[in-house]
Amino acid sequence: MNGSVLMLIIIAILVAGGVLAYVTSARQQRRDRLMSVITRDKNAGAGGGDESKDKQLARQRADIAKKLKQAGQEEEKKKDKTTIREKMIQAGIEAPVSRYWLGSLAAAVVVWGLTSTMTSWPQIAVILVSFTAFMGLPRFFLNWKAARRQKKFLEELPDALDATVRLLQAGMPMSEAIAMVAREYTGPLREEMMRIYENQKIGVPLGEAAYQTAKRIPLTEVHMFATALQIQSETGSSLSEVLGNLSQVIRSRFRLKRKVKALSSEAKSSAAIIGALPIIVATGLYFVNRSYIEVLFDTRQGHFVLAGAIAWMCVGILVMRQMINFKI
Repeated sequence: MNGSVLMLIIIAILVAGGVLAYVTSARQQRRDRLMSVITRDKNAGAGGGDESKDKQLARQRADIAKKLKQAGQEEEKKKDKTTIREKMIQAGIEAPVSRYWLGSLAAAVVVWGLTSTMTSWPQIAVILVSFTAFMGLPRFFLNWKAARRQKKFLEELPDALDATVRLLQAGMPMSEAIAMVAREYTGPLREEMMRIYENQKIGVPLGEAAYQTAKRIPLTEVHMFATALQIQSETGSSLSEVLGNLSQVIRSRFRLKRKVKALSSEAKSSAAIIGALPIIVATGLYFVNRSYIEVLFDTRQGHFVLAGAIAWMCVGILVMRQMINFKI
């Protein structure tokens, strides 16, 4: 019995260590990405050419980098404190928070009904699974919907920035250029641009309105867009040039993402096969020679072996995910 307890403690420590390493690595990667953007902006402003113009561009980029760094630090601090209401806003759901909890309750009831009627699990297991569904499924849906909305917004942002640059070069004010862009596009880009225009009409400064959009769309590119508008309103710098550079940066990041995805596709396929292989082999053995594998489910020693195998597989999957998950 002491050996069994010791094994369980070791397995729990290994799983906890793997999860902690995964979370720490994810945060470090995000910090490195923010610092790489800041460093690139500073290095870009230190090139040759016309000295006075380069100094002005370097000062503008340094201001953008400083504000972007501050926004990234604030976002990192608030990352784990995001409320349900903020998550719903990021997902584009205009509804009271009570609807979220009603959806959570409905998900828990559905899961409880399915597990009670279709399985012979103990009552405590059914309650735990239902509680997990109550707390996890709606939040997972909000995260998925918010990520989908952000992706769609970012895909259309470079074209919208190019259109804004052309309108500014034609002599149109920034507020009217944003309104024109909002009329020409659909989806989340239209919604956010129209909100910026409407907030600016009622007296909200243009930079502050853009920062509100950055809270609803928490992406680095949107923070850069809001920072550019804020600096332009304070210093009167050339906004068309800044927005044009931002559009080029976003397109370059898209090209790099596609290249990395193509180069890492083989590694991702190999990781998927390795992760699915134990499940496939266990299922095949269950149908071919059921008595051979039922030892894992019918004996206490088999339960410990199965728990250890699952824990190690989870750690291995997390390690493989970190090795093949390239963030751009």
